[in-house]
Amino acid sequence: MRVLGIDPGSNCTGYGIIEKADRDLKLIVSGAIFVPTAQPMPQRLEKIYVYLLEVIDKFSPQVIALEDIFFAKNFKSALRLGQARGMALLAAAIKKIPVYEYSPLEVKQAVTGYGGAQKEQVQAMVKALLHLKEAPEPYDVADALAAAICHLNTVTVSPPAKAAEELV
Repeated sequence: MRVLGIDPGSNCTGYGIIEKADRDLKLIVSGAIFVPTAQPMPQRLEKIYVYLLEVIDKFSPQVIALEDIFFAKNFKSALRLGQARGMALLAAAIKKIPVYEYSPLEVKQAVTGYGGAQKEQVQAMVKALLHLKEAPEPYDVADALAAAICHLNTVTVSPPAKAAEELV
């Protein structure tokens, strides 16, 4: 199974594709979509959307694992995050790829065994689980890979959760 993990953000959206064969996890590709904060929001969102479509077209993931929105104190930040998530959801819908959403707590717990893990701990465990020479940078990439790992761990431990579009 090939999973595209996405950690959406309006300034930096992390992504990573992991493939699972038997019990081995293999990194296919990972990276970050950086958008200039000086650009108007519509152009920033377009860049995220177009880039994600290109990643999907090039690497053909079967499933998308998306980190769900966490509690945000700043309303404007939460709104921007929601808009970036919308671009990931739209790309998935256009390409007809099922989306599974996981809370930050679920992602951290699946990767580190502790839902309150720090970013550095997630980064270190992603490095170890994927047998990488270097820790994924920036944190957004590590978080995206962690979301993909979370999905792969979830579907092998329990029956698949309902995809987001199945719940509507």
